[in-house]
Parts: sequence; structure tokens; C-alpha cells
Amino acid sequence: MKIGKLKLPGNLVFAPMSGVTNLPLRLLCKKYGASLVYSEMISSEAIVRENPKSIALGKIVSQERPVGIQLMGCEPDTLQRSALILEKIYKPDIIDLNFGCPAQDVVRSGCGYALLNNAGIIREIIERLTGSMDVPVTAKMRVLDNPERTIEVAKTIEEAGASAVTVHGRTQKQGYSGKVNLEIIKAIKSAISIPVIANGDIRDEKIARHVLEYTQCDGLMIGRAAIGDPYIFHRISHYLKTGELLPQRTFDERMDDFFEYEKLCRNYDLLAFNDLKLKAQRFLKNRENIKCVRERLNGAVDIDSLMKIMEEEKRG
Repeated sequence: MKIGKLKLPGNLVFAPMSGVTNLPLRLLCKKYGASLVYSEMISSEAIVRENPKSIALGKIVSQERPVGIQLMGCEPDTLQRSALILEKIYKPDIIDLNFGCPAQDVVRSGCGYALLNNAGIIREIIERLTGSMDVPVTAKMRVLDNPERTIEVAKTIEEAGASAVTVHGRTQKQGYSGKVNLEIIKAIKSAISIPVIANGDIRDEKIARHVLEYTQCDGLMIGRAAIGDPYIFHRISHYLKTGELLPQRTFDERMDDFFEYEKLCRNYDLLAFNDLKLKAQRFLKNRENIKCVRERLNGAVDIDSLMKIMEEEKRG
């Protein structure tokens, strides 16, 4: 898949997820075959205010390239300035714009999903960025209740100069529940010529192939399914190429991945108790007696006690 001048080695993308898609997890997904990874959503206003924590969210290392930084905001000048700041510091391969975040606080501020109702602002934002940056600009959107309006927004994104668009086939009201609307994704793909990446509930190999074949999209974006199972990128890639289903990761293999994640967090000084606890629960998914294990994890009071529980689980 090609996005602007950037040629990717494949068509599987790791989704930007706020509070989730940190550098260590991106590196694991890249290790297992993600063709492109994105940072978590970063506030453009925070970047312009020079907030150190927000700027640090854009940190990139060479092993994860190609990599994109996703920005959230609704003011064209602020988005342009923040993108240029991050481009200068980190030199990302792509800048992505969030037009789909369904969180109420984001929508109330006029950003994320709210922008889908203001095509004029979307056009100005993209034109500002594409006119001032050397890297491709992409966008991630959700769908509106009205299919025609949704398609018009996608056309605006293309006309304004974006190099690709990712479509999560749910409305804001749906959040992450209900059925993904593949019909609208398919219609968008038919209506525009830039690459379209399908997103939403791509949980396994067969779903991945169905979504690609049905929508005729150029790529797939995988999010929640990869949080505790970054190996999913290898399984899907292998299946799309050969039609062969690889075995699921064994419990021991998933635990090895978790301990590698923890090590990467330490190496990059990104070890945080709440994050490690969240990731531990996801890597333990489908574990026998998972309820008991989660109760133990919920009782952990610090990183050392949490890691002790995980080490005991690995030993069985």
C-alpha cells in the first residue's frame, strides 16, 4: 500500500488509541508485522502550549518506522503549528488527523467526531497541513447516521489533499458496540481514489479477509484486538497471503510478549503502574480462571507486586 510518497511493506496498520498506543506496544506490533503504526492521539493545543508530557507522546524510534503521529484538535492554525513542531522534533513519516474520537469531552469541545458536521473546517485543516508539511497527511473518521453526508466528508478529505483516510464503521452513539457498517466503508472506497483503510472489530484472520474482499479497501486498521495480542498482525498477514490459519499464541508465548513489553517500557523510561496493569489484563485474556487472576491484579499496589503476580502466573 502506498500513502502519498510513502510505500508500505504491507497493508496492516496498528490503530492510534488514546492511553494505549505507546512506543513499547508499537514496537511489539511492528515486530509481528504491522506495516504502519500510529502514536496515540495527541492534543494539538497541548503541543502548542509546549506541554512536556504531550510532546513526549510523539517520541519515535527508528525501529518502528514507518510511523505516524495522530493529532486531535479543531482549530486549523493550532493544528498546523502543532504538526510543524512535532515534524521538526520527531520527523514522523505521516501526520494523521482525528475526525472520529467519540469521547464526550472531545466532542463537546468541537473536536473529534464533532468535526464530521463541519466539512469546511475539515477542508481548511487539511489544506493548511498539506500546504506546509513535507510528509503525507492522513485522516481517521467515523461514520454519520446519514450515509450520503458521510461520503461527502470523505470526498472533502480527499479534495483537501489528504493522502489516505481510515474509516471506522460506527457512529459516535455506537461507541465500540453494535455492528460495523461495512456498506458505508465500501461506498466510500468506491467514491474516492485515495487509499481507504477499514477499521472496526477486525478481530481475526477470517474477519480481516472478509472486510478486505467486501469493501475492496486498500488496507486494514487493527486496534483493540492487538492490545494483548500483537502477534495478530503476523497471523492475519500469513492468512491473507497463504489461506493458512496459524495457531493462536500459547499462554506461555503471550506471557513472553508481556514481559518483553515490560522490558521495553523500562528501556524507554515509560514504565507506569496503571498502564502495566491494563496491559497485563489484556495479555492474560482467555487465561483459565481469569476472574481470579484479575482479582489478584486488582489487588496489586505497585509495579513490583503486579510483576510478582505475572511471574507466578507464568510459572503456573
